[in-house]
Amino acid sequence: MSEASPLGAAQPPTHTFGESLSADEFKAVFRGHPGGVAVITADAGHGPVALTATSVSSVSADPPLLIFSVSALSSAAKTLLEAETVVVHLLDAEDLPVAKTGATSGIDRFAELPWSRLVTGEPVYHGVRAWVRCAVIDRMDAGGSTIIAAHALQANIERDSSIPLVYHNRTWHRLGEDTTI
Repeated sequence: MSEASPLGAAQPPTHTFGESLSADEFKAVFRGHPGGVAVITADAGHGPVALTATSVSSVSADPPLLIFSVSALSSAAKTLLEAETVVVHLLDAEDLPVAKTGATSGIDRFAELPWSRLVTGEPVYHGVRAWVRCAVIDRMDAGGSTIIAAHALQANIERDSSIPLVYHNRTWHRLGEDTTI
């Protein structure tokens, strides 16, 4: 009988696969796979935190669910693992300063950018393309990271037509008409 995981799916039997890719090989493979850029904010009672992520994915439209991962090495990890709610900011090229701020270690990520708190208490950056307030519904350990599943509760879309921001090969990129194939 399979043991249930925190996300409710049956855990596969444990297998021995032999050697796996090294961390450097795995990173090299994913450098060629671009990801949309998001910043996740939260406050679990110790002050606001922000984290830039390319791991945000929609899972289901009904109910509205998304997932993202957070590395245990992130300074935001403790708060994101304790928070009951988060705000996922879905960024475009105009939001590059927000993306860079969330990705910079050792700074106050709320000192230079305009932000406030929603009436429910979560920190939210002003003027970003879109944000989604979510209730955390589950967490699953995955190697040195935690996958967080969240239920979308509230959203704000500032700009519909925008220039997407992606992260590819350790560099920020904007998509435009000249990149359409």
